[in-house]
Parts: sequence; C-alpha cells; structure tokens
Amino acid sequence: MQALSIWPSKGVSWAVHNLGSSSVPSRRRGRRKLRNPEDSVCHGRSLGFLWVSSSSRSDRVGVSCRSPKFDSGCGLFSGYSKLQILLLCERKTGPFAASFAVAWALEQQAIGNEFVKENSKSIDGLSRHGEHVYCLKVDEVSNGNGNDNEEEEKEEEEEKEKEKEVVVENGEVIEEKSRNVDVRALARSLELAMTADDVEEVLKDKADLPLQVYSTMIRGFGTDKRLDAAMALVEWLKRKKETDGFEGPNLFVYNSLLGAVKQLGKFELVEKVMNNMAQEGILPNVVTYNTLMAIYLEQGRPVEALNVLEEIEKNSLSPSPVSYSTALLVYRRMEDGHGALKFFVEFREKYLKGDIGKDAHEDWESEFVKLENFTIRICYQVMRRWLVKNGNQSSIVLKLLADMDNAGLQPGWAEYERLVWACTCEEHYVVAKELYTRIRQRHNDISLSVCNHIIWLMGKAKKWWAALEIYEDLLDKGPKPNNLSYELVVSHFNILLTAARKKGIWKWGVRLLNKMEEKGLKPGSREWNAVLVACSKAAETSAAVQIFRRMVEHGEKPTIISYGALLSALEKGKLYDEAFQVWEHMVKVGVEPNLYAYTTMTSICIGQGKLQRVDAILQEMETLGIEPTVVTYNAIISGCARNGLSSAAFEWFHRMKVGKIQPNEITYEMLIQALAKDGKPRLAFELYSRAQNEGLNLSTKAYDAVIRSSQAHSATVDVSLLGARPPEKNKRLVTRKTLSEFCNLADVPRRAKPFDRKEIYLPQSEGNQ
Repeated sequence: MQALSIWPSKGVSWAVHNLGSSSVPSRRRGRRKLRNPEDSVCHGRSLGFLWVSSSSRSDRVGVSCRSPKFDSGCGLFSGYSKLQILLLCERKTGPFAASFAVAWALEQQAIGNEFVKENSKSIDGLSRHGEHVYCLKVDEVSNGNGNDNEEEEKEEEEEKEKEKEVVVENGEVIEEKSRNVDVRALARSLELAMTADDVEEVLKDKADLPLQVYSTMIRGFGTDKRLDAAMALVEWLKRKKETDGFEGPNLFVYNSLLGAVKQLGKFELVEKVMNNMAQEGILPNVVTYNTLMAIYLEQGRPVEALNVLEEIEKNSLSPSPVSYSTALLVYRRMEDGHGALKFFVEFREKYLKGDIGKDAHEDWESEFVKLENFTIRICYQVMRRWLVKNGNQSSIVLKLLADMDNAGLQPGWAEYERLVWACTCEEHYVVAKELYTRIRQRHNDISLSVCNHIIWLMGKAKKWWAALEIYEDLLDKGPKPNNLSYELVVSHFNILLTAARKKGIWKWGVRLLNKMEEKGLKPGSREWNAVLVACSKAAETSAAVQIFRRMVEHGEKPTIISYGALLSALEKGKLYDEAFQVWEHMVKVGVEPNLYAYTTMTSICIGQGKLQRVDAILQEMETLGIEPTVVTYNAIISGCARNGLSSAAFEWFHRMKVGKIQPNEITYEMLIQALAKDGKPRLAFELYSRAQNEGLNLSTKAYDAVIRSSQAHSATVDVSLLGARPPEKNKRLVTRKTLSEFCNLADVPRRAKPFDRKEIYLPQSEGNQ
C-alpha cells in the first residue's frame, strides 16, 4: 500500500511518484548535491500541489527537484517507517513568491489509502525574505498501527537527539550541520513562558536557531492565544543580542509579534511594540502598516486607519493590495458608501496613469479586478445597512446607485435581489421599483420570490397599480406566477375594490373586474359583491343588474350580500316588482335572508304601499330569531316619510319605543321632517324638544323644517324654546363617481378615456364575438 500526502504550493507543482531504489540516490552525510530523478518527477506550472508517494518496499529514499521560479532544491528523505520531507528554497523573484511545505506521511500498509494531513498554519508563516531559507523538520507522525517494534523506536529516539540544519543555495546543499529541530515541540515547551528568564531556562542548552524559527513560533503563539510567551520570546531575543552578540529580533519578528497582538485583541500593547521597533532602529514596512490599519479598524478608529495609508505613501513605500482593501473595509465600518466609491475612483485613476502597480512582485492586473469587485461588494453592504436601519434612507440609496453607474460599477444580479429583500418599509417602494427595473433591463433572469416580495411591498405602500404592473410583467416576460403571486394580486384588487365599494365608485369597480379577467384572475364572490355594493350605493340599478348577471354567468354563486346589494339597488330605482322577484328567487335557492335584506324589503313594501306586509316581515324576523334594530325602524320611518305617510311614521315611532329600541338622530330628523311637511308643526316641535332633552344633536334640516312649518301654519309655538340654530355639519361625500377622484384615492394612473357603459358587458360581448 502507498501513503499519499498533499500540500498546497503557491508557485509550481511537483509530483513525485513510484519512487524506487533504482531511481533515487542514497543519503550521505556531509556536503553533497541532490540529483534530480527526472523520470520520477512531474512538473506543472499552474497553481497546484506537491505530491509525494512512497512504497513500503523502499527502506530509505530521497529525491530533489527544482522550480523554474525559484533557485530551489526539494529534498525528500524517508526513514524506515516514516516519510520526512524537507522543502529547501532560496528566493529568486520576490518576497511573496516562495512556498514552503513541511509534512509527514506513513508508508505502512496498515493505513491503506488514508490521507495524512497536518495542520501547518504555524509553519506557513516562515519568513520568505533573505538569501537562504531554512526548512526544519518540525514534527513526527506515528504510523497509525500503534505496534512499532523496539528497533524502530530506538532509531526514532536517536534521530530526535541529533540536530541538523540544511542550507541550500542555487539548488546545492552548501552546509550541513548535525542539528535537527522539532519546532512544534520547541514551541510547546515555551508556551507557558511568562518572562525572558523562562525562555532562557528552556533554550539555554540549545544552539542558535535562525530568526525565521522564532518568528514562526511567535505567530503560532498568537494563534494559540499565548501572547505572554510571544512577548517573553522577543524579550529573550533582545537580551541575547545584548549579551551574546546574537542578531536579535528583526523586522519579521516584530511583524509576527504585532500580528499576535492584533489576533488576541491586546491593542494596548501596540504602542509598546512600535516603540521597541523604533529603539532597535527597525523601520516599519508595508506589512507593519497594514497590520496597524487592521488594528485601528478593529478598535473602531477609522480616521487613524486611513491616516496610516497616507503615512505609507509619505514614507516612500508602495501600498500593497492589502492596504487598499483594508481602507475599503474602513469605509464599510463607517457605512460610508460614497466615500468607498470615491476612494476606488481615485485609486483607479492612479492605476490607469501608472502611478500604482510598479511593484513587479504583485499581479496588479488581477488585484485591480479584485479591488473593483470588492468596492462593489462594500457599496452593496453599505446600502443594505442603510435599508435595514430605522428611518427613510431611500434617497441616499438611490444616489449611491446613480453614482455607481457614473463610475462604471454595477452590482450583479444577486446583489440587486438581496437589496430588494432588504426593502421592507413603505418608504422603500421607490428603491424596490428602481432595483426591479435594473434587474429587468440588465439581466435575463429574476427570481419569482423577489417579484412576489415587490408586489407585497407595493401593496404595503398603497401602490396597488404598480404591483399590478409587476404581475403583468410576470405574465408577459416570466417567470410564471405561482399561487402566492395570484393571492397577492387578488388581495390588492380587493383593496381597490373595497375602496370603490366604500366610496360608491362603481365605474372603477367594473374596470377592475374587467382587468382581473383580462389577466387571468378569476374574481370571487368577494370581488363581485364589492362592485354590486358600489353600484347600490351609487343608485346604479342597471349596472347592478348586469354585474349580478355576469357573476352568475361566470359560475359564481351569489351570496346573501349579493342579493342584498341587488335588492337595495332595485329599491333605490323603485323597481319594486323586480325586487320581489329577486326575493322569491333568493328564498327558492335556499339563501337565508339576513337583517340587511329584511330591512331592504321593508322599504320596498312601504314603497309599494303594502304596510301590512311590513308587519308580516317583522313577524318572520321574530320567528327566525332576527331582532329588528334601529336601522330597521329608521328604514320604515324613512319610507313612510318619503311617501307622505307621516301618521304611519309616527305610529312606527311609538312601536319602536314599545320595543325598547332607542331612537337616534336619523329617527327624529326623518319623523320631524315628515310631520312638518304634513302640516303638523306642534307635534314636530315636541319631537324636536324631546330629542334635545335626550342629548341628541339634530341637523339644521330638522330645525328649519319646524320653523317653516310653524310659520306656514301660524302655529302658536314659542320658537325661541328651540334655541339657536345648530351649526352646519360638514357635508360628507357619500359617493365619488368621478374616475379622477378614485385615481387620487387608490394611486392609480389617470385614464383619458371616459367610461363607456359598454364596459359593463365587455367580457360577455367579447365572448360573443
């Protein structure tokens, strides 16, 4: 069985496979070169991996390879039971081009094809600067079966006691010291150190190690949240420089320490680290400034973070892509989308002029695209934050969208849809409408859920007609509406129809019904009833009859509300015989009358002069357990008053009192006007006084009726007892029959085309064509 281990490499990828003793030279002590077994090595130039395979039949193997991008030699050394790999590289083209891999793999057959993976976060940070790179054996991995023989264990202990350092230059091993260092074990021995003395106690018997090892351990301490050990190690290095003439902490050590401070959030130590650097005469580099920017950002000090970027340029350093991306994050933290956009526009101008991008170690063409996309992402996030905040932020969102268009930056389809989901307040409907328009114009697809959300939002903002337009787009352009789309639009139609019903705007009610049928929406009884009631309120008898017929023709079963509205319309049109026919049909089909229907029928009976039928209706109501209300008696009294039956009206007034139903203002006003008109001013005067005593506020009509009747019939009535003439009540418009008034009410577009009564029959006429 073979064991395969894989490690990512930023440069090139090498594959070492089928290693055998015939193709690999033996390992020797001392100074030597490593030959490259080209027949066993595959080279790739794309971003890839270093692949190593070992066979259990091979006792001790080694292989090296070169990279065209680095002066490097890669040595692979295998022990009896373990595969140990050292990647030894020398920087050739730049500080960010080197790649390091330290790994271990097992070759025992017992592990089968299981991959062995090692977390090398603490190792990835090895310094990539300098003429040589020291790659040290860091740790060991057991072979997985737990049954190593004593000979293997003895050999492992002997190799651990040896220390070995290999230095490679130009692909050649130029120096080899008998020195092996287990960095992980060394770091574990120092993780509890609190002072430089603690570090000295552990390292006093150790030989001098490269500074890259110390910087790696410091970064590892930051990851493990052991800042005290990192600080103690740096203090020990400073002491060692003073006492033993050691190189002492360099820029990379301090950058590692500053990163550890940032990672643990111990921001109070930042100034101390920077002062130590200054005392050591170490000048910060771009990495140092980038770390400072990130620290200020986490501290909530955005202004200081942006000042660091200016300081980089003042110190004749070139900001890196990380510097610019961190600055954009600062604007994101400040929720300043306009600032982030302005920053990127200025950066783009400098880049296009060639003032930025002179660093050959960076792929600025690729980094520019990343920063452009990052700016779009920042602006999107800021706009989303604006929308979820309290208050109306719609205007600044629209302005930022316009500024992004002017700058040539356009969010993608996904960002637009996420912004739509952030629109939840009534004030956001303008933003949602703008985003919807952009998606339709610039992208081929739009999510149905987003369309439904906009339809809902338009309804919430009382922009029902705009919601209907979106539904029309779903029918014409897609995606196909679902049940939720249907229910949302129908609910908006119901709102409009309810407004038409309440205001008696029957013409718009008819048009809305036609619009629903045109868009494939089947009106239900609620929609038909709303138009019927609107026609009844507007006393449009013929329109009510036609709407009722259309309702039946479309297979919708009329309800008691449908019959009640039709009866009321017929009563107002004085079509009493037709009303009786409707009543008989209603009873025949099994629709039980309600209080409103019975009340309407009492008015119809009085209109026909069939007062005895009114008694029969009240008895039928009593039998069914339907108690007449003040509205019922008001309808009877009003019918009597309109037909000049003042005595009958006064009689029903007494029956009302006997039935312990308290009269209201309408009762007294209609009765007083009937008595005054019938030449009974004194009785009208008494009723007016009684109403005043009951605390009712009658209208000027009743007052004027008593005065005129008293004067016309020379009644001996003390008019002064009536008191002052009541003030005029505000006239409440019961019906609004003009389409323009409904347009203002329901926020629907004005139509220049006047209403044609043929629209009442439109669906039927279309069907006959």
